[in-house]
Order: sequence, then C-alpha cells, then structure tokens
Amino acid sequence: MQPLCESHLEIARAASDTLQPAGEPWLHRMTRGQVLRIIDLEGNQAVDTIFYNAKDTAERYSVTDTFQRQGGIYLGMGTVLVSNRGNPMLTIVADTCGRHDSLGGACAAESNTVRYAPRKKFMHSCRDNYLLALGQADIGMDKRDIAPNINFFMIVPVTKEGGLRFEDGVSAPGKYVELRAEMDVLVLVSNCPQLNNPCNAYNPTPVRFVIWDADAIVQERV
Repeated sequence: MQPLCESHLEIARAASDTLQPAGEPWLHRMTRGQVLRIIDLEGNQAVDTIFYNAKDTAERYSVTDTFQRQGGIYLGMGTVLVSNRGNPMLTIVADTCGRHDSLGGACAAESNTVRYAPRKKFMHSCRDNYLLALGQADIGMDKRDIAPNINFFMIVPVTKEGGLRFEDGVSAPGKYVELRAEMDVLVLVSNCPQLNNPCNAYNPTPVRFVIWDADAIVQERV
C-alpha cells in the first residue's frame, strides 16, 4: 500500500462537479494545473481511465513508462503518470485509497468471453464505453486510439507464478484520488459496468468527478 494523503481542497470552490451514473462513460478536457478528484461514492467501483495529450492525442498514458519511472507496478500518492513520449501527464497529489491498478486492462467483449463464458460476450463493457464516448464527441478518435488504462480503486495482485488475480478492492464509500494535470489532457473514463468479477463487488455504482481550476488551488493554499 502507498501512503495515504488527504486533500486540502474544498468542493465549494470547485469549477465543476459531476455525478457519473453506474456503468457509463465520461470524456472531459482538463487544462494544465487543474486538479481532478475521483470519488468512489459507494466503495470498490472500478473507474477505468485513459489520459491523452489534449493537443496531440497520439501522446497518451503509458503503463510501461510510468512503471519504469517510479520503479513499481501500483499507482498511489506521488505517482507521476508518464506518456508514451516520456512526458509527465498528471501527478497523484492526494489519495485516501492507497493502491490503484494499471495491469488488469479494460473489460471487452473478447475478454468477457475468455475470462467468463461465451454467453458473456455481448455484455456491456469498458471498451464499449470508450468507443461510445469518442463517437459522441466526434473528435476524430476511434478504436485505434484505445490504449492501456488505469483502473482507479481496483486491485489486481500479481501471483507467485506471474499471473494476475482479480480481488475485492481496498476502497470504501467516500474514498478518493486526486490528480493534477501537468499538461492539457483529455480524460476518457468508463465507470466500469463489469458484473463478472469482484472489482466492484459485482454491483456497478455511481462515481463523482470534481475539478478545481489552478487559480482556485493557489487561493486555497494562501
């Protein structure tokens, strides 16, 4: 577990506050210096997230570069999320959960079939959510732009044999993670609809996204 750190930011000063329904996608642009708080409202809800450079979406979050830079495979307080070009994208500046996954990937029709059963193929998935959000935004991005993601609040331990195992998370109602944008970024989220593993206790629930502007953050620290 990474060290825990509570935030000093007040929601009353936030620039935006979004309640995202269970199982639904969300796409948002953040500017450099803004801070995003992702709140796990009911506990153990996996929030599958991909970050892109808003000015050049060919640059996006890189699992391998991030792991290599921090020397570990779990994300938590102080982690710098690094792009495929080696640039800092966001920094985790507050975290009351303690560990987040970037190994398990996003559920899809194919993975539902392989992991669970052929009849699960057409269940709603995070990949569906990503494609739906990109299609509705009409910004020239499609399935070729889907990259490896972060699963906030999700736990995927590595076994002694080198495999991955899905387990109950360590989150709880009201736990949150905050990220400061180090560049302008697109935030693509699937509030995971998965019903077949314990990543969200087999029960997808809403999450909350709160964003503060850089000037509001400076004022609160003064």
